[in-house]
Amino acid sequence: MRQRALTRRAVLRGTAAGALAAAVAGCSGEQQAPPSTPKPPDPETVLLTSVIADKEQMVALYRQAAGPGGKTAARLRPFQQRHEAHLAELRRRLPAAATPSASSPAPSGSASSGGSASPAAVSVGRLREMERKAAAARPRQMGTVSPALAQLLASIGACEAAHAAALARAS
Repeated sequence: MRQRALTRRAVLRGTAAGALAAAVAGCSGEQQAPPSTPKPPDPETVLLTSVIADKEQMVALYRQAAGPGGKTAARLRPFQQRHEAHLAELRRRLPAAATPSASSPAPSGSASSGGSASPAAVSVGRLREMERKAAAARPRQMGTVSPALAQLLASIGACEAAHAAALARAS
């Protein structure tokens, strides 16, 4: 029998065919996991986090407005306590994985919209306006959440609206 000499063309064809076979086998054999992309945040968790931050700011402003004590502090304490109760319930509903500041209340000097304001700088009128704005935001927030959270937001909004009315009479 005669042996044939391999030509360069034959070697290249064989290599190309082998590479193609390996690629096809790789595609149909093992399934590679898709690249892991971070899961988008849950819209309800994002809303809860935002409402919690707003409530922390509200509590801090009530503490600043009340000052060290006196008549104003006694008058504002029930409002502040209701906001703290709202804050506790909102935090309770926040998933454990999304609670970076859930166990630590906002420092009393951290008002994000006004920097570190003195107690005299937070007027009853400013508190009333914040309550009014917060109450007005609740209906928009309720449209995209679970019924249980919508009910809580509605209750919080009603309380905020009552606060705004009471503060209007008090000032």
